[in-house]
Order: sequence, then structure tokens, then C-alpha cells
Amino acid sequence: MSAPLAFAQQSPTLSQDPESPDEPRVPLVESGVSQPELAAPPEAGISIPQAVPYILGSGDNIQIDIFDVPEFSGADGQYTILVDGSINLPWVGRVVLEGLTLDQAADVVTQSYVRFINDPLVTVTLLNPRTLRVGIVGEVNRPGVYNFEPEGGVDIGGVEFGGNAQDFTVTQAIQAAGGITQLANVRELELVRRNPNGVETNIPLDLWSFLQTGDLQQDAVLRDGDTLVVPRAVAVTPEEAAQLAVANFSPDIITVNVIGEVGQPGQVEVAPNTTLNQAILAAGGFDDPRALRGHVELLRLNSDGTISKRSVSVDFEDDLNEETNPPMRNNDVIIVRRNALSSTADLLQLITGPVGDIFTILGIFGEIDEVFEDIDDLFD
Repeated sequence: MSAPLAFAQQSPTLSQDPESPDEPRVPLVESGVSQPELAAPPEAGISIPQAVPYILGSGDNIQIDIFDVPEFSGADGQYTILVDGSINLPWVGRVVLEGLTLDQAADVVTQSYVRFINDPLVTVTLLNPRTLRVGIVGEVNRPGVYNFEPEGGVDIGGVEFGGNAQDFTVTQAIQAAGGITQLANVRELELVRRNPNGVETNIPLDLWSFLQTGDLQQDAVLRDGDTLVVPRAVAVTPEEAAQLAVANFSPDIITVNVIGEVGQPGQVEVAPNTTLNQAILAAGGFDDPRALRGHVELLRLNSDGTISKRSVSVDFEDDLNEETNPPMRNNDVIIVRRNALSSTADLLQLITGPVGDIFTILGIFGEIDEVFEDIDDLFD
């Protein structure tokens, strides 16, 4: 069977006005063929995001069309790139396309068919992209490896991401990982990308600039195999914390435990950057008249596994500040203790309760004083 011949691609003929030899030559346009309009140049000072070419890899479903060769095009030209990054073409055999853009893949297929087809005109189209697998580490609530499916998206923690997995950006990936923690340094994110040749490229990203100026280049589109690193901030000002709390890549809620003398002790779900005063009020406020209202204790689990404890003076008229009304972090514990009067009343109730008869017997043997000393030691 002889190979079908494709029409040779004709190069446009150039014209030149003989009376104006210095004028630039322009290609002639065939009758009835419309040409795309040229976009106006961007205004000075405007940053235009550059399109990121798609890189083919194992699992991609593509379609190869060869002009005027229908038996190798359309439905007969659909392939899934194998684990080794290759496809098997008729007459040609194994061709490796992994690590190439669509245009580069078309060039490779063209070169593969030049000995069979006269001037082959080849196009490669992406039908269904492969699963996007990225790593997210650092100051996010659920660090790990995430797979974004090309169809139907991904549903993690009740957040559904639909559409093309290859359109997922840094902020969407952070959302899937539970959002940033309140110690995240959003100014110095790093996107680690391994190129097809095995060389790693570190791409700095500044989501603070994205929030302030809307610079979409900072919300980069992720590629398969990327790793996003969210570092820890040395310090976050209350103003920055307030603005980050309402960003779409922050978690919707955090959990704070309020125990002791409040109206409704237990876990409360509050918005990020909720203050200590607001957390106490969310738990029903101080339990009058039992609560010690002057100060509370704040327990915080640190990232290194240690627990910090400090006493915080409470004044509901204070604004957000680190000393008397600090912002809450996820899993903080607020302890509201009893005042002296309530402690004394509880102690008397314990002594005069059902076990009171025991003290009568112990008193006979002169041991009642030792019992009271043991009780004092317990509360100390």
C-alpha cells in the first residue's frame, strides 16, 4: 500500500512596490481568506500575564490531525500518552512526546512522517489533560500531595473545584489544602518546578502583591509535579492579619476551645482573626457571678509541638492587640477560672456533702486537720 500524499503547504508570496523599495514587504492575502485582527499593543505600565504552554505527559489524551490524510486524523488520530511518555503511530512506531508543548509535539510528528508523506501538515490538540498532582507544604492547614482530576474537579473539605485541572492556580490549591495558617508568609511563597530535563526552577510568588494590586501573575497556574512552599512569617501585623483573614485562600473558620466559667463552654467555630474577646463572647460570655473576670489563660500549641501558656488581662473595650486582645489561632484554648468566692463556696459544698459523715469519724481520731491540709494542697 502506498502512502497517501498530503498537499504541500504553500508559503505566502511577498509583494513590493517597485517605486518604494524601502517600504516593508507584506504577504499577499488570497481572495476570500480572512486574516485575524492584530491586537492593539498594551498601554505602558500595564502587566499582561503571559500564557503558560501546556507540557504533555503520561495520561494526556491527544488528537493528531494530518491535513488531507483522514485515515490518520480525527477519531483515528486519538491517543493516550503511555507511562513511558510515548505513543505508537501508524507506519512510524514509537514516538516520545512527554515533556513537549503541543507545538513541539506537532513538529516531532511532522518529522516522523516526512519520509512517508509529502510536506505533512500536522496539528496536535489536547482532548483531556492528565490528573494534576501537586505538593503543598508549609503554613497551610492540611499540607500534603493533592490530585486534581481533569473532569469533575476535586472535592476536598466540602470545597468543590470543577473544570480543567490544568487551570488550577496557587490560590485554588491553597484552598484545597485548608487555607493558609495565621502564621503564613504570603509575601515569599516559592513554587518549585521540575522541568522536563530534570532541572528544578524556583519561582518566587507574592500573594500580598496579588491582594494589593491584583497582579494575576502572582497567582500562577500550576503544572503537574509542582511543589508549593508556604513559609512561616516572622511577624504579622494586625492590619495584615485582618486583610488576610478575608482573602479567599484563608480558611472560612477556625476552632477555639473555651473552657471554664463561661455560658457555653466547649468548642466554638469562629472566623479567622477573631479576637480573644470575641471568642469568649461566642462561648456565651463570662458566667456571672462565678467567673474570674480580670484575666484568662491562653494555651497555644506551637508548630514545634510545644505548648505556650500566658495570662491575658481581659477588657471587652480593647481593640485588637497582642497584649490584651490577641487574635485567635486554630485550636487555641482559653481557660476562664473561678473567682475566689466561687472557689470557697465549691469547697464548702464538697466538705458538707454526702462525705461529711466521714469527717466526723476522722475527727474522733484527731485527723481532721490533716484532711483540710490535703484539700488545700490539691487546690494549690
